Amino acid sequence: MKADEMWKSSTGKGIKVAVVDSGVNPNTASLKGQVLVDEVPKAVAYKATEDYDGHGTSMAELIVGTGADGGLKGLAPGAKIVPYRIATTELTDKSEANKAPQVAAVIRAAADSDVKIISMSFGEDVERPDVLAAVKYAQFKGKLMVAATGNDAQEKNFIGYPAAYPYVVGVAASDKSGTVGKFSEHGNYVDLAAPGLEVPTWCDNTFRSYCNGQGTSQATAIASASAALIWSAHPDWTANQVLASLIDTAGRDWAKDDPSTYLGYGLIRPRMVLEQSNFDPGAANTDPLARENATGVTDEAGNSPAASASAPSSSPPSKATSGGQTSAAASTSDTSDNTTMWIALGAAAAVLVIGGGTFAVFRSRRAT
Repeated sequence: MKADEMWKSSTGKGIKVAVVDSGVNPNTASLKGQVLVDEVPKAVAYKATEDYDGHGTSMAELIVGTGADGGLKGLAPGAKIVPYRIATTELTDKSEANKAPQVAAVIRAAADSDVKIISMSFGEDVERPDVLAAVKYAQFKGKLMVAATGNDAQEKNFIGYPAAYPYVVGVAASDKSGTVGKFSEHGNYVDLAAPGLEVPTWCDNTFRSYCNGQGTSQATAIASASAALIWSAHPDWTANQVLASLIDTAGRDWAKDDPSTYLGYGLIRPRMVLEQSNFDPGAANTDPLARENATGVTDEAGNSPAASASAPSSSPPSKATSGGQTSAAASTSDTSDNTTMWIALGAAAAVLVIGGGTFAVFRSRRAT
């Protein structure tokens, strides 16, 4: 991405990003001064700064990390993070899980704040009316929502939410050449791709060392940071215009009007926008994903979500696994972002899969 060149034009200064995840530890060397702890709305602030597995902190560092003391330097180090905690399967204490804010409430709270971008590196395999309503509210409030498409392609490739909701940008994971990760889920809800392989993340919640990770979670964080860079350089643009600029400049070798079910409109290249001071992002009120938002969600075979997935199940599906492997960095322990997690929403549970690997695929079109 040639980040050093981009930082001459923009570092993301003035942009706030809501990270909806496992919480964000504001005390890592790379995040000191980068997390706006006092700006989390009290109603959804329960332990927002206590990260129970290191995932949310990793995503925050990929977005705004300063790189201090050998820590991660994010793609938009001038931006700031507003942290939010939701419950996943890694939060094994049931009482703690019950106290964690629900996803819909968090999205609405972020929508009512002055954050520009809502970054959601999680997903589930059921559509929830309250979350959909919250997403539509956030879109009305002018927020850019970015979410992971999911990492279960090697198992069942379920349609992942919130990425599949209208007005949410679904991000797939690829390597730097644009080759999609074999774990990265595919379907017509994939809108863009971003680097998501061999990306350092915290090994665990001890925050002692980093390990090489891979997943659509990392890709989502990098996509959110890319949007922050562009929005900082063009503060008068709307969410539609920021997204349109990412779509227009995405790397692809196929027609823009025929997006891939694996990589969407292509691999994000924010530098291509920042290099053009007079870049035309289109009309402020034109939705660049209008076609996708007007049609039903399908997987790569054109299948819609199963009727049984339209409402929460009374029992959670079995825990999935990933075939991805990673090698440790700065540690003798190996870890990867391949954990199957659960979002605790009332009596129901929903899959959040993160995992990885790579492979070269033929380009499959999204269904029309």
